[in-house]
Parts: sequence; C-alpha cells; structure tokens
Amino acid sequence: MTTATPYHPGERAAQARAGRLDRADHSGRAIGSTIPAVAARFLTERRMLVVGAADADGRLWATQLSGAQGFLRAADEHTLTVAARPDDDDPLAAALAAPAEVGTIALDPAARRRMRLNGRSVPDGRGGLVVTADQVYANCPKYIQRRSPVDRPGAGAARRVAVGAALSTAQQLLASTADTFFVTTAGPDGRVDASHRGGNPGFLRVLGPDRLRWPDYAGNSMFMTLGNLELDPRAGLLIPDWETGGSLLITGEARTDWSDPARAGVPGAERVVDLTVTGVVELADATPLTWTGAEYSPANPPAGS
Repeated sequence: MTTATPYHPGERAAQARAGRLDRADHSGRAIGSTIPAVAARFLTERRMLVVGAADADGRLWATQLSGAQGFLRAADEHTLTVAARPDDDDPLAAALAAPAEVGTIALDPAARRRMRLNGRSVPDGRGGLVVTADQVYANCPKYIQRRSPVDRPGAGAARRVAVGAALSTAQQLLASTADTFFVTTAGPDGRVDASHRGGNPGFLRVLGPDRLRWPDYAGNSMFMTLGNLELDPRAGLLIPDWETGGSLLITGEARTDWSDPARAGVPGAERVVDLTVTGVVELADATPLTWTGAEYSPANPPAGS
C-alpha cells in the first residue's frame, strides 16, 4: 500500500478492470482509521455484528454476534468493544479467543444503514472482544432488505446441527432462497474484510453441493472484496436464517469471472463470483434474535433465471 491511496494492489487491479479508478479514489476519501462520533452512536444502537476471521487452518469464516443495544461500544475513537464472542460450536470460537485480524460489519436493516470496521481483535477477559480499528467507513444503502429485530425468548447457546464439506439438500434450499449474505475475504497484508451482499431471493445461485455463484452489482467502486480475491481466493460466507435465528456458515475459494458471457442473462450483474465450497457449518440458535419479514430493496435487480 502506498501513501497515495488507501487501496492495496489487488483492489487497484479490480478497480482498473472495472474502469472505476476515479470513482474509487473519490470513495476512498471516506476510509478512516478512527471511529467518528456519528459512527459511535450507530454502533451503540445495533443488535448484531458480523465478524470475519481465519481459523487455525487459515480458512476464512464469517459469523454473527448479537446482544442488547449497547453490546457494541466505541470505547474511544480507536477502539470497539463487543460484549459477545462466538459460542464453542462456532468455527471462529477458537480464533477469536486469541488475537486475530478481523473484518466486521454492523448492519441496521430497518434503516438500510451499514458500516464496516476492520482491525485487530483481542479477547477482553470477560467473554467479549476489543477491536482496535484500522479501517472504518460507511457504505451506501443499496441492496439492504428492510427488516427489524425481534427478541426470541429462551434462545440457548449456538450449537452445530450439521458439519460437512458440501451443502446438503436443505442447505442448498436455504442458500438459493436467501436475500442476504455476508462475505469475508483477506488482503495481502493480512487484513480481513467483511462485506454485505443483498438481492432478491435467487440472486445467490446454487450450481451444485460444492459450488455457489452470485452477481456483483454496482456499488461504491472500492472493490474491497473483489480486490482481495484478485490476490487471495479464500472466502467465507454467512447466510443468516432471519426466521429461526440460525446461521449457515460456508468456507471455500472464490474467483471473479469478468467476462461478458458470465454476466449475460443475469440482470444487474457487472461480473459474477464463483465459490467452490470446501467446508460447511450449520448453527441453530446462532443468535437470540429473529427478524420481521423483508421489504426488499428497490435497488435490487430481478434475480434472473
């Protein structure tokens, strides 16, 4: 990374391939290393946080943490405290019980707002995390489905209900009907990023038990996810089950297909991403929250055939 840009070479390569260098430079001005007061207030009001990191084998995963308002707090402009940590059956439990590079995204679906905070996490000694911020920035409201959280009384600790190297039939159905998922990638400097992807149900396509594909729609032109994938194919997906509080966690390797034939017939797609699945963990009671039914974003293109 040079002093002239906040982007690493993979991100610059993806921006150049897309013809978005100028727009990326404009968007890059929003990337900071501190937590502004407005972001601190936003974090305090959130009920969920998506966290991405690598496990002991180097595989990337994304998971979700949740709590009452206030479980996220900006202790100061450099530090996010999280009063939660993954339960033992979560594939990131061991990783986040030690210092780790993390990517996080805080989402407010009801207001279609989101912000990302990437940095270094350490356990706080009380069952939570302390994250020192390295990159902090907000994203546009595109492709966020509006829904509100509902507390689920009696929810217990997250528990594994399935583990495998590929998606079961039921898991394929969950993926193929999802309107939201989160993706974790890593840069060449070891930084981890977590990003949001949304669309109408069916935008995430299941091509087989070990292969997924999704369209890459027009966004903020930063190309953080695709830029990481230019240099490192590892990726982790989190598909929340908004109705039950469960989670489908997927790890694998992804590549971006920039060709015209790949995006032909996929409404809104500027390119597509193919993920080869190498590991799956399905969690029940991943969160004590369920969510109201979705009001789909007006920015969503049709899902296509």
